[in-house]
Amino acid sequence: MSTETLTESFDQLIEKSEIPVFVDFWAEWCGPCRMIAPTIKQLAEELTGKVLVIKVNVDEKPDIAQAHNVQGIPTLAMFYQGKEIWRAVGALPYDNLKQQVLANLP
Repeated sequence: MSTETLTESFDQLIEKSEIPVFVDFWAEWCGPCRMIAPTIKQLAEELTGKVLVIKVNVDEKPDIAQAHNVQGIPTLAMFYQGKEIWRAVGALPYDNLKQQVLANLP
C-alpha cells in the first residue's frame, strides 16, 4: 500500500465516521506514549459507540503525522466530519482526558 493510499484511508476514516474519531499519535520509543497507553485503552473501552479510538504510529506512518501537523508525541486529537475538534500534546491523566473528550462530543 502506498503512502498516499494510507493518508487517503486515514482521511476517509475521519471524514466518513458517524462518530468522532480520537487519534493517539505515538511511537514505540516514546516513554510518555507508553505511559498513556493504558489510559487510551480504558477510554476506548468506556466510550465504545460514542468515540472511535485509533492509534497512529508516527514512525510507521510519518505522512499521516505530517499531514496533521503532529510535531510532538503523544499528540491526542479528535476529529469529527473531517475536522479537528480538539487536540492536546502530552500524557494527560485519565479523568482529565475523559472530561476533555466528553466536552468535545457533538
